[in-house]
Amino acid sequence: MLMNRIRILLILLLTLCATVPVEAQMLSADARRMAAQGLKNIADEVPEVRISLMYTRADNFTGRVLYTSLREAYLHPITMKALKQADERLRQLRPDLRLMVMDATRPMSVQQKMWDAVKNTNQKIYVSNPKNGGGLHNYGLAVDLTLCDLNGDTLTMGVKIDNMTSLSHIDKEDLLLKQGKISREAYDNRRLLREVMRYAGFKPLRTEWWHFNIRTRAQAKQYFKVVE
Repeated sequence: MLMNRIRILLILLLTLCATVPVEAQMLSADARRMAAQGLKNIADEVPEVRISLMYTRADNFTGRVLYTSLREAYLHPITMKALKQADERLRQLRPDLRLMVMDATRPMSVQQKMWDAVKNTNQKIYVSNPKNGGGLHNYGLAVDLTLCDLNGDTLTMGVKIDNMTSLSHIDKEDLLLKQGKISREAYDNRRLLREVMRYAGFKPLRTEWWHFNIRTRAQAKQYFKVVE
């Protein structure tokens, strides 16, 4: 009797797996949850864009792995459409380069961990407080990215993504170049990144050369849902 029940359960399990696409079976739990909310996977929608999520590693400003499940980069369909345009524009201007996404939709639970890491420090100006609705990453309406070559090697931008100092501020770049704190190459690379992102309708963030929004925070709170 027991063996028969086990056989039936195995048959049901195999039948269920067979009805789910292999790609869906391979997605992380966080990715499946985002997909269920209508968010889109960058790898599916814009395959030319490279993905290297920085919070899957410990070499970020918190010194911890924050994405323990999430391996995929998801965006709201509105943001995805704009990313496609930015990708196409970059490949028109520089066929030898590609966009590399370092962070996309960020669950609010991860946002809380980031805030907890900086709330009592001078770095808190760089992280949105979840109590105030979080940031646009938490709605799928922002993306962190850089430029890379066809081998996936990132271009110099003066400082790495997540550098929480004035060296990351885009309104200080002329002075930084003049003072020799960033190179002409890094200066030009930042400007190229902003050019293609602005072409697609993204707005840069003054304090982070890598961060781009497709909507305002007020619009996000009024018309969009937070990703928990």
